[in-house]
Amino acid sequence: MKAARIHEYGKPVVLEDVPIPDIGPDEILIQVKACGMCRSDAQLIDGYFRPFVDIPTPITIGHEISGVVSTIGRNVPKIAGFHEGDPVGVAPGWGDGVCRHCLVGNTHICPNVRWPGFGPYGGFAEYLPVPARYLIKADRGLRFEQIAPLTDVGLTPYRGIKKLRDAGALGPGRIVGVFGVGGLGSYAVQYAKLLGGGAKVVAFARNADKLAIAKENGADHVISIRNKTSEAIAAELKKAAGQRDLDAIIDCAGATEMMELAFSLLGISGHYANVGLVGDRISVPLLPRVNREQTFHGSYWGNNTDLSEVMALAAEGKIRHTLKAFTFDQINEYLDLLRMGEIVGRAVMKF
Repeated sequence: MKAARIHEYGKPVVLEDVPIPDIGPDEILIQVKACGMCRSDAQLIDGYFRPFVDIPTPITIGHEISGVVSTIGRNVPKIAGFHEGDPVGVAPGWGDGVCRHCLVGNTHICPNVRWPGFGPYGGFAEYLPVPARYLIKADRGLRFEQIAPLTDVGLTPYRGIKKLRDAGALGPGRIVGVFGVGGLGSYAVQYAKLLGGGAKVVAFARNADKLAIAKENGADHVISIRNKTSEAIAAELKKAAGQRDLDAIIDCAGATEMMELAFSLLGISGHYANVGLVGDRISVPLLPRVNREQTFHGSYWGNNTDLSEVMALAAEGKIRHTLKAFTFDQINEYLDLLRMGEIVGRAVMKF
């Protein structure tokens, strides 16, 4: 089968032929139909994660995966309801099943977690072995290139918005800011409208095309932050939405400069959920975090329940996509475009 693999960090991935993997008795072999390209794919190649976890090569990249059931392991129970040819999305975060996080369903933060695309098997390959419990059946009305991004870029901001909602940060009379309207942010705007309970949604970004997509996806207001001070942005926010600060923020970039700006706009008793991973360190004053009783939420990917909810919303036609399809042979080309910030929405590889 074809596979795109890292053999050496900092070098282009190698497109090569490798054996189709075997499956364990509790696994299902998926024939991959589409795989989204995430910034973390480029970060993995470029060594961003190595100070935290040094994954041995070769690594098959790609973790936003959709496909069809090809072969079913002998111990997969029939009650699971899988049949050859079923369309599926691959849930991330394969936990050990016994830790306290797994036992409440948060397998994605298991201390012994495994991730497709961060080891020997990934979605930029024609076949992938997956534990059966981490497959979510997809509606047959969805295209594979629509299913694939839902497993990360369409999932991660959903969990972040749920955290803001469950913390009481959303609702009528509240303003939620979406910072960074790339792949993650275009979905975050939609979830803020779907789950926000009447909160107004304001999108912040530098790129005019991305702000236009945010508006199309339901943002009540959009504000360009290019070459503007925090004070100027606060004044623009006041003019657009009636107040100078935000009750809730979901940060879909995680870039140092953008996070420092966003924190300066967070209001009293405000909640900040971060799902982006562009930067590595931030410097923010402590006093406003304390005397304004602000709360920071780290939110990482999502669990099976989150993905099932997202897939249900997609099946009902409630999620819009901004997608750019490319072929397996174009993987390195599109990784470079991603690094340069030239992709609007999500790039998805289709076999």
